[in-house]
Amino acid sequence: MVTDQTPEINYNQPGDTDLPNDQTEPHASATSATAVDKNAYDETQIQVLEGLEAVRKRPGMYIGSTDFRGLHHCVYEIVDNAIDEALAGYCTDINVFLHKDGSCEVRDNGRGFPVGIHPKLGRPAVEVCLTVLHAGGKFGGEGYKVSGGLHGVGASVVNALSRRMKVTVYQDGNVYQQEYARGKVLYDLKVIGTTDRTGTTVQFWPDARGEDNPDGVFETGDFQFNILKARLREMAFLNKGVRITLTDERVEPAIERVYHYEGGIIEFVRYLNKNKEVLFPDPIYMEGVIKGTTVEVALQYNDTYQENIYTFANNIHTPEGGTHLTGFSSALTRSINEYGRQFGFLKASDTNLKSEDVRESLAAVISVKLVEPQFEGQTKSKLGNSEVRGIVDGLVYDRLSTFLGENPAIARIILDRCVGAARAREAARKARELTRRKTVLESASLPGKLADCTERDPEKCEIFLVEGDSAGGSAKTGRDRFFQAILPLRGKILNVEKVRIDRALSNNEIKAMITAFGCGYGDEFNIEKLRYHRIVCMTDADVDGAHIRILMLTFFYRYMRPLIEKGYVYIAMPPLYKVTKGKKEYYVYDDNELEKLLQEIGRDPKPEIRRYKGLGEMSSEQLWQTTMNPETRTMMQVSVEDAMAADEIMSLLMGDKVEPRKEFIEENAKLVTDLDI
Repeated sequence: MVTDQTPEINYNQPGDTDLPNDQTEPHASATSATAVDKNAYDETQIQVLEGLEAVRKRPGMYIGSTDFRGLHHCVYEIVDNAIDEALAGYCTDINVFLHKDGSCEVRDNGRGFPVGIHPKLGRPAVEVCLTVLHAGGKFGGEGYKVSGGLHGVGASVVNALSRRMKVTVYQDGNVYQQEYARGKVLYDLKVIGTTDRTGTTVQFWPDARGEDNPDGVFETGDFQFNILKARLREMAFLNKGVRITLTDERVEPAIERVYHYEGGIIEFVRYLNKNKEVLFPDPIYMEGVIKGTTVEVALQYNDTYQENIYTFANNIHTPEGGTHLTGFSSALTRSINEYGRQFGFLKASDTNLKSEDVRESLAAVISVKLVEPQFEGQTKSKLGNSEVRGIVDGLVYDRLSTFLGENPAIARIILDRCVGAARAREAARKARELTRRKTVLESASLPGKLADCTERDPEKCEIFLVEGDSAGGSAKTGRDRFFQAILPLRGKILNVEKVRIDRALSNNEIKAMITAFGCGYGDEFNIEKLRYHRIVCMTDADVDGAHIRILMLTFFYRYMRPLIEKGYVYIAMPPLYKVTKGKKEYYVYDDNELEKLLQEIGRDPKPEIRRYKGLGEMSSEQLWQTTMNPETRTMMQVSVEDAMAADEIMSLLMGDKVEPRKEFIEENAKLVTDLDI
């Protein structure tokens, strides 16, 4: 309950919080001179960035980028503050709203930002937290023992990069409020009412570019519901019992998703395996606190042939792993090998299982929470605390060894799977010798059907993976031989989602791609040896062509993922129609574009419209002009923004479970406006 009243707040000492009339982006201050030599390097060239000006000057240093990734990172920073309250035991509910006015609002029921006067700065603590870099309760104080936001720049950076921000604090029976514009205070913190709750509400309007704001920071201010829901669901998994609600009010009716998991990462692993057949019903769960570090591990094997391991430190996803992953892998390998030796799964003459053998088919989540995590840079992609390795190793080894001893039936299933993986690995090693990239002097070992380019600088080279010999012939004739290579593929490649790599290597088309690329695959993948920095999937614009393209992308995602992560994979966009009117020819790529063209050129006299069923119907000149010429072509770059979502959709579309795929098709059938059968 809130009632209006506005008592005075005594700040002890005055502060200049009035904004100047000019509300433009902050600028760097420097000593001025009557005449400035642009080539001189003296005191006039030294810029002093004040307050949050550094953030606006170089936003990428703080949020990674100013595209949609950086935009959503701002939401995560505010939510992380609420999660830190949950880790401290004070917050149970977090609500995120996407409003019609373009703002994002995050509400929590934690203790609320401190509103007392900061002893050194003489300003309210909430204002300090939101306007000063590296200010917060996470730098050795007692505010938070465990926190993800150790850099202390989160909320203040979001403030600096917002056209407007409003913070409302519910604390000590009062409702406090303050607003900011591009990081600058608009008015002193004031009490606007009374309340019987506690918590914080932060609402911000990102400073996005537009016709009315050409100097904005972000390329876009459009929050993506699906991107946010994936991250918020992840946070709910990692913090069992916390309820996170995402509401999108920009659509009618509003969409609301509630994420609340009492089972925590156990339910996380179940989610990872939801489109797969699991080898035993319940995930194995381990938890413990050692030397102040909390360790949670959940794992479960499935019937696929890929590992799917996610690691977190203080709720921060560490995609590059770190010491917690190293400790887990070491303990997992050691405990399974010892059990295998003890109970005869591994004979005296057998070599030990390797780490990749015991991780095949494994879905696992490793979450550690520690007092002073050491991350690699602001991106926090890798955990570096050396002591964590031993802590995780000891706990996992002890708990997993006990579990295997007490559950022999499940232990047998796991050992059978791991031994099978070891045999497949050995078979793959032998097959690898046939596909390993040769040196330039051994270039004759490249696939016989590959029409290579003469350029040797990978950054300038591109290879087209062309469906069918007919289209391959047209592409070879029409290409620019200097930088374009052509590799025709016959038929559909093997679905690697359903087989191990040793089986995949028996497929001629897969072998040809591996050899042509030259960078290896799987654990031996080396991006430095890649021969082409543009790998273009060029298939027919029909259902079969789409299927072949998906099979290619599945192989790249599973065994050459850096190709996608670094943006080296593209999809060619051949035209769907050729329109001829008089002596003029037009190429269009979809039905909407066709309709627009017909309105422009007129239907009297009637234009000739030809629909292409396949690439082979085009002459080499037409294929070059429409699909291969860098000056006129259109290509789609393939990216992996959310590895978990990508893994989920790959498993759903290419796995063995029929029912989830059927449901997906039924739910998304309405999006298909033109289907070739």
